[in-house]
Amino acid sequence: MASDHTADKTVTPERIIAAATAVALAKEREPREHAEHSKAGATALALGALGVVYGDIGTSPLYSLKEAFTEKSHRLAVDEINVYGVCSLAFWSLIIIISIKYLMLVMRADNKGEGGILALTALVMRKRGRTVAKAGLLVSLGVFGTSLLYGDGIITPAISVLSAVEGLEEVSTSFERWVIPIAIVILIGLFGVQRRGTGAVGKVFGPVMMIWFATIAALGLWHISDSPGIIKSVNPYYAMHFFGHESLKAFLSLGSIFLVVTGGEALYADMGHFGRRPIVLGWYGMVLPSLLLNYWGQGAFLIGHPEDVHSVFFRMVPQSLLLPVVLLATCATVIASQALISGVFSLTAQAVKLDYLPRIKILHTSQSQEGQIYVPLVNWLLMIACVGLVLGFRSSSNLAAAYGIAVTMTMAITTLIFFRVLTDRWEWRRPKAFLVCTPLLTIELGFLGANIVKIPHGGWFALTIGVILMVQMQTWRTGRELVAKRIQRGERPLQEVLDESNPERVPGTAVFMFKDLGKAPPALVNNLRHNKVLHRTTLIVSVETGDTPRISENERAMVTRVEPGVFQVQLEFGFMESPDVPAALAAIEYRGLVFDPEDVTYFIGHESIIAGKAPGMNPAAEHLFVWLNRGADSASRFFSLPYERVFEVGSRVEI
Repeated sequence: MASDHTADKTVTPERIIAAATAVALAKEREPREHAEHSKAGATALALGALGVVYGDIGTSPLYSLKEAFTEKSHRLAVDEINVYGVCSLAFWSLIIIISIKYLMLVMRADNKGEGGILALTALVMRKRGRTVAKAGLLVSLGVFGTSLLYGDGIITPAISVLSAVEGLEEVSTSFERWVIPIAIVILIGLFGVQRRGTGAVGKVFGPVMMIWFATIAALGLWHISDSPGIIKSVNPYYAMHFFGHESLKAFLSLGSIFLVVTGGEALYADMGHFGRRPIVLGWYGMVLPSLLLNYWGQGAFLIGHPEDVHSVFFRMVPQSLLLPVVLLATCATVIASQALISGVFSLTAQAVKLDYLPRIKILHTSQSQEGQIYVPLVNWLLMIACVGLVLGFRSSSNLAAAYGIAVTMTMAITTLIFFRVLTDRWEWRRPKAFLVCTPLLTIELGFLGANIVKIPHGGWFALTIGVILMVQMQTWRTGRELVAKRIQRGERPLQEVLDESNPERVPGTAVFMFKDLGKAPPALVNNLRHNKVLHRTTLIVSVETGDTPRISENERAMVTRVEPGVFQVQLEFGFMESPDVPAALAAIEYRGLVFDPEDVTYFIGHESIIAGKAPGMNPAAEHLFVWLNRGADSASRFFSLPYERVFEVGSRVEI
């Protein structure tokens, strides 16, 4: 049943974030019993999390430890001091960054069960009813961190697949010239099947990754016996001794050691899909032990076989099992890549809904799972970028130089925002918050400093992607605000326009899409001016994106009667829903509002944006916004309107 009251809302990201915060505040007062999973349910979800959440971090053993020794900027001697030191740093990185920062601290800062850097930003938007002073800066940091994740989404499939396929070189040297072609074929195939959706494939993700983690644990456990003392690397003394032994090289090696925790942001971002408990269960039950055993096994193996450092993971594998392990590694890296690709799709859809990106074509690939989407434009751009990276860098070692800097920046931004959560939302005293966040930020800035030297060797790629997307998002957002202001200058109250026009009523139903309820849509004004008629049933429809994933049908619409036959309708869709306006209108039950859904004409405004001398944006930004606006998908497709019954009314707007 539609609510009988007006809705005067302007949809902006800040309003949505503020609403999300209000819901999160209310949630904190509710009992949490319903959020707890049963033991069996948590175990099943933990298995699913192995394939989605831990794919990236789970395939890091393929390249992270070898890069710590072979990176061109800091080649390390493979001796006992360095091996113990690197293994100690890997151990403490996993414990401090993943176990302590994310699982123990940051994942407790959920926003209505959702995680991720933007969800974290939402938690500090309001404090005791008043807007936090520097919320604008925090939103900008959150958007920049989001932009950097796109770079991660491009590099991860390329480096993961390439590092796995390089294992074929260990099977036979005749495969050497086929590594790049095979990697490209796998990547093209991976992106080629995205249109089919991930539902069917996703069912095998968890079991395959469970086999993968069991395999790397067994390999590590087998080789720990080569040098059992490697387990002593849990003592931080060995990390400190490493820095004292080769200070500069040890510091620079942090840029490669950081690769052991890439994918850490996914733990928080995917919390809404699985919940905190299953993710924690999967981490301590299988992922962490498997990773530690494998890294220790690699360290023990290197002490006895320093000459094998360039392919230490695959050299650990018995020759008879090498081909099956290479195939398993390839499957694991495809799964890791799929998780990142799906994440980028979801990120794009949310950015479009929050008006940070232009409308683009988004397809739902599942009838039952609304989160499974396919974004054709993003998919093919990702494929071209990934293939280009493989062709340009030629090896996983070269790609490792491009990997890490974007993730370290995102993690540092997360820590900065989390500090505000501690002080503003959890009401910790600043000294206590500093005590928690300063060590974390110091470690992450150390990783970031070590990664800076990678910028000339490939790190520039992820930064460039992040900066380009940041500029694009901010330009689109600012441009949309300016266009709205220009349009609003000429707006008049709806009732005033109706009283003046006294038009002739014609049969049928007209729907005017317009977000400023209470005002007369330009398309309606032009129709009255030129045609001097008004449909017998006229709906002014505004669509808003809510702060929850889905909106129930009985809360979808708010209807207001303006005068006989004229109604204002506020429709609200969840941020994970595809806005189907015709279906939502057909479901409305409101006294006096009766129409045939098959006899509706939809009027939408089409603004032709031109760059002019009006104040508000610099010329370069104006031209970028005009270009983005021309490429935006049509409103009729975005709102699922039947194209044969859509009438576009154009207007010219100068910014």
